[in-house]
Amino acid sequence: MDKLAGKRVLIVEDEMLVALLIEDFILQLGCEIAGMAMRLEPALDLARTIDLDVAILDINLAGKPSFPIAETLLGRGIPFVFASGYGAAGLDGSGISAPVLQKPFDVGDVRRLLTAAL
Repeated sequence: MDKLAGKRVLIVEDEMLVALLIEDFILQLGCEIAGMAMRLEPALDLARTIDLDVAILDINLAGKPSFPIAETLLGRGIPFVFASGYGAAGLDGSGISAPVLQKPFDVGDVRRLLTAAL
Protein backbone atom coordinates (compact mmCIF):
# COMPACT_ATOMS: atom_id res chain seq x y z
CA MET A 1 0.00 0.00 0.00
CA ASP A 2 1.19 3.51 -0.78
CA LYS A 3 2.59 5.21 2.32
CA LEU A 4 0.96 8.51 1.28
CA ALA A 5 -2.58 7.23 0.68
CA GLY A 6 -5.07 9.08 2.87
CA LYS A 7 -2.45 11.27 4.57
CA ARG A 8 -3.70 14.73 5.57
CA VAL A 9 -1.45 17.48 4.23
CA LEU A 10 -1.25 21.13 5.27
CA ILE A 11 -0.15 23.39 2.41
CA VAL A 12 1.42 26.75 3.28
CA GLU A 13 2.31 28.72 0.14
CA ASP A 14 1.93 32.44 -0.57
CA GLU A 15 1.71 32.16 -4.37
CA MET A 16 -1.77 31.05 -5.41
CA LEU A 17 -0.73 29.26 -8.61
CA VAL A 18 1.97 27.31 -6.78
CA ALA A 19 -0.49 26.46 -3.97
CA LEU A 20 -2.98 25.14 -6.52
CA LEU A 21 -0.27 23.10 -8.22
CA ILE A 22 0.76 21.57 -4.88
CA GLU A 23 -2.90 20.86 -4.12
CA ASP A 24 -3.22 19.03 -7.45
CA PHE A 25 -0.08 16.99 -6.75
CA ILE A 26 -1.31 16.10 -3.25
CA LEU A 27 -4.62 14.86 -4.61
CA GLN A 28 -2.86 12.89 -7.37
CA LEU A 29 -0.87 11.12 -4.65
CA GLY A 30 -4.05 9.99 -2.89
CA CYS A 31 -3.65 12.39 0.01
CA GLU A 32 -6.22 14.73 1.54
CA ILE A 33 -5.89 18.48 1.96
CA ALA A 34 -5.97 19.14 5.70
CA GLY A 35 -5.79 22.90 5.17
CA MET A 36 -4.25 25.68 3.10
CA ALA A 37 -2.87 29.06 4.09
CA MET A 38 -1.05 31.84 2.29
CA ARG A 39 0.09 33.97 5.24
CA LEU A 40 1.99 33.34 8.48
CA GLU A 41 -0.73 33.97 11.08
CA PRO A 42 -3.48 31.83 9.49
CA ALA A 43 -0.92 29.09 8.85
CA LEU A 44 0.16 29.17 12.50
CA ASP A 45 -3.47 28.81 13.58
CA LEU A 46 -3.88 25.78 11.32
CA ALA A 47 -0.58 24.24 12.46
CA ARG A 48 -1.73 24.52 16.08
CA THR A 49 -5.26 23.22 15.68
CA ILE A 50 -5.98 20.94 12.74
CA ASP A 51 -5.46 17.20 12.43
CA LEU A 52 -2.73 16.57 9.90
CA ASP A 53 -0.03 14.05 9.07
CA VAL A 54 2.52 16.16 7.20
CA ALA A 55 2.96 19.71 5.87
CA ILE A 56 4.57 21.51 2.95
CA LEU A 57 5.82 24.95 3.98
CA ASP A 58 7.02 27.68 1.65
CA ILE A 59 10.03 29.17 3.43
CA ASN A 60 9.16 32.77 2.55
CA LEU A 61 5.56 33.88 3.13
CA ALA A 62 5.17 37.41 1.79
CA GLY A 63 8.53 38.38 3.26
CA LYS A 64 8.11 36.49 6.54
CA PRO A 65 9.88 33.19 7.23
CA SER A 66 7.69 30.17 7.94
CA PHE A 67 10.03 28.96 10.69
CA PRO A 68 7.49 29.62 13.51
CA ILE A 69 5.12 27.22 11.72
CA ALA A 70 7.89 24.63 11.48
CA GLU A 71 8.62 25.02 15.19
CA THR A 72 4.92 24.55 16.00
CA LEU A 73 4.81 21.38 13.91
CA LEU A 74 8.01 20.10 15.53
CA GLY A 75 6.39 20.64 18.92
CA ARG A 76 3.44 18.53 17.83
CA GLY A 77 5.65 15.82 16.34
CA ILE A 78 4.32 16.44 12.82
CA PRO A 79 6.79 16.04 9.95
CA PHE A 80 7.11 18.66 7.23
CA VAL A 81 9.09 19.64 4.18
CA PHE A 82 10.01 23.12 3.06
CA ALA A 83 9.50 24.44 -0.46
CA SER A 84 11.79 27.13 -1.81
CA GLY A 85 13.20 28.59 -4.96
CA TYR A 86 16.47 28.90 -3.04
CA GLY A 87 16.70 25.22 -2.11
CA ALA A 88 18.39 24.37 1.19
CA ALA A 89 20.12 27.77 1.18
CA GLY A 90 16.76 29.22 2.25
CA LEU A 91 17.21 27.51 5.62
CA ASP A 92 20.51 29.23 6.43
CA GLY A 93 20.54 30.50 9.98
CA SER A 94 17.18 28.98 10.89
CA GLY A 95 18.55 26.14 13.00
CA ILE A 96 15.87 23.90 11.48
CA SER A 97 16.74 20.77 9.55
CA ALA A 98 14.13 19.49 7.11
CA PRO A 99 13.93 18.26 3.53
CA VAL A 100 13.56 21.02 0.93
CA LEU A 101 11.55 20.86 -2.28
CA GLN A 102 13.52 22.94 -4.76
CA LYS A 103 11.17 25.03 -6.93
CA PRO A 104 10.24 24.23 -9.59
CA PHE A 105 9.28 20.69 -8.60
CA ASP A 106 7.02 17.99 -9.97
CA VAL A 107 4.69 15.37 -8.50
CA GLY A 108 7.56 12.87 -8.30
CA ASP A 109 9.60 15.28 -6.17
CA VAL A 110 6.63 15.84 -3.86
CA ARG A 111 6.06 12.08 -3.54
CA ARG A 112 9.72 11.41 -2.76
CA LEU A 113 10.09 14.09 -0.10
CA LEU A 114 6.74 13.50 1.61
CA THR A 115 7.44 9.75 1.73
CA ALA A 116 10.86 10.42 3.23
CA ALA A 117 9.39 12.85 5.78
CA LEU A 118 6.83 10.30 6.95
